Amino acid sequence: MRTDRLVQGLFVALLLVLPAVLAPFYVTLLNYIGLYALVALGLVLLTGVGGLTSFGQAAFVGLGAYTTAVLSTTPELPGWIAWAGASPWLTLLVGLVFTATVAVVVGSLTLKLSGHFLPLGTIAWGISLYFLFGTLESLGGHTGITGISPITLFGVVLDAGEKIYYLIWAFVMVAVFTTQNLLDSREGRAIRALKGGMVMAEAMGVDTSRSRMIIFVIAALHACASGWLYAHMQRFVNPTPFGLHIGIEYLFMAVIGGAGHVWGALVGAGLITVLKQWLQDILPRLLGSAGNFEAIVFGVMMVLVLQRAREGLWPVLKKLVPVKAPQKTIDPAADTLPRRDLPTAGEVILEARNVTRKFGGLVANNDMNLTVKAGEILALIGPNGAGKSTMFNQLSGVDTPTSGEVLFLGKPVAGRDSREIARMGMSRTFQHVRLLPTMTVLENVAIGAHLRGGKGVFHAAWRQDRAEEARLLKEAARQIERVGLGSHMYEEAGSLALGQQRILEIARALCSDPCLLLLDEPAAGLRLKEKEALGDLLRKLRAEGMAILIVEHDMDFVMGLVDRVVVMEFGQKIAEGLPDEVQRDPAVLEAYLGGV
Repeated sequence: MRTDRLVQGLFVALLLVLPAVLAPFYVTLLNYIGLYALVALGLVLLTGVGGLTSFGQAAFVGLGAYTTAVLSTTPELPGWIAWAGASPWLTLLVGLVFTATVAVVVGSLTLKLSGHFLPLGTIAWGISLYFLFGTLESLGGHTGITGISPITLFGVVLDAGEKIYYLIWAFVMVAVFTTQNLLDSREGRAIRALKGGMVMAEAMGVDTSRSRMIIFVIAALHACASGWLYAHMQRFVNPTPFGLHIGIEYLFMAVIGGAGHVWGALVGAGLITVLKQWLQDILPRLLGSAGNFEAIVFGVMMVLVLQRAREGLWPVLKKLVPVKAPQKTIDPAADTLPRRDLPTAGEVILEARNVTRKFGGLVANNDMNLTVKAGEILALIGPNGAGKSTMFNQLSGVDTPTSGEVLFLGKPVAGRDSREIARMGMSRTFQHVRLLPTMTVLENVAIGAHLRGGKGVFHAAWRQDRAEEARLLKEAARQIERVGLGSHMYEEAGSLALGQQRILEIARALCSDPCLLLLDEPAAGLRLKEKEALGDLLRKLRAEGMAILIVEHDMDFVMGLVDRVVVMEFGQKIAEGLPDEVQRDPAVLEAYLGGV
């Protein structure tokens, strides 16, 4: 049995026996830890993994609590919703649907924000919902709603802390299980790719807007379920537990436990809940009952934890237990992914016609024309500031030309999303390496195969995507071996040398099965032997019929490799031809090589 499974099994066994050996007070404390952990788990997915900071999760807890409170206590509901008042389980269903709807509406507005505007946006709607709960008379105002019926499960009325305990922790463990499964999947890699940058993720075919919305809704649903359980455990709700200060506390739980780790949510929720209780008991005896000394001590202790363990406490605890994350295995029996037919050698794959890009009064590209053919390597060179990167962005869909057009496989692509262009068969690397350093080489490369799979969130959460996942990982492993990084397959990408990281990016681009490969300074940082290996790889790809466009500064590498060269200066093309011809061109010698 795997060690991690054994530890998780022992944890579940401990949860099962605790109510039999603990006093009711501690069982209640464990209930609250479970409720808080459910919300913090959503924040691990949203903030720790997806990089989206939210202070408003307490409002979603309130939506779940107030939905079930209103439906359970209103004597005469409208006919269209009257059926929901018959059982708390039906109110859970309504609450989840309602919360998901609100999350989509709020998320469609909030998630368009970036930087510090995003957390400020979550604060705004969190405060709005909190005051809505306290203002509406139909929700009981600040007095709240009483008389909420207990949950009944298999004929057992869960009207005491030790009875609802098992239901709360069942919800938590299901959430842990499904979240782990989600992150260990194609959809999970797309979510984790958000931290690698939107441009990189979109270039690999990830719909970043969809991925952001998915984790926002999942986090909201976790909070809603926590609110539903809270309402039926307390049998009473009022706005107090759903304010902004509680939202900040939920975020603290996720960050202190380990925002990038699923089990960190449980650690953070347990630590903060128990610590607050101890401080509230001990400090009044030492310092008197006047003043909120526990809040001061709590804040200082949290700052110390964040200074000493910036990744949270879970990574620290993992070092104390010899548990290694399971290594992904490659199934040689998995089906091989289908490959696209490459165009005939010599066929024009990419064509730029009179492409001009202006930024205000600055003309970065001026009437640029170039073509890339199947089975050839074209180099785009020029001095710094010549407009090569801007042109590269016009061709790959990152930017849109002011005028002119870009044709890929005979179809106009200017103005299309990067992921649409990637689906057509264009893939790229980046001038500044864009990888996910804490993910393995295998997982980083598998991101490139995102468009070659189709299983969604539900399939991933319940492990119904294993056959597809095996195919994607087999393809990723094939590309890693192809570029010579097979011995590093299970190492973290951040541990590789810069040259190896650039080769890794090429493997990731190849994993999408492109017919056109755009390489932005692929030889930068490579040693001589690595450059020779890269050159051999690119020649092999060219022989297979792939078209390759390289932006590069290493002239020795370029001139001994490419078929044609396009030279730019001040946003314009000043020369085009065979490497030997370009090297003798007076305009090139003057502009790029410093004169004859």
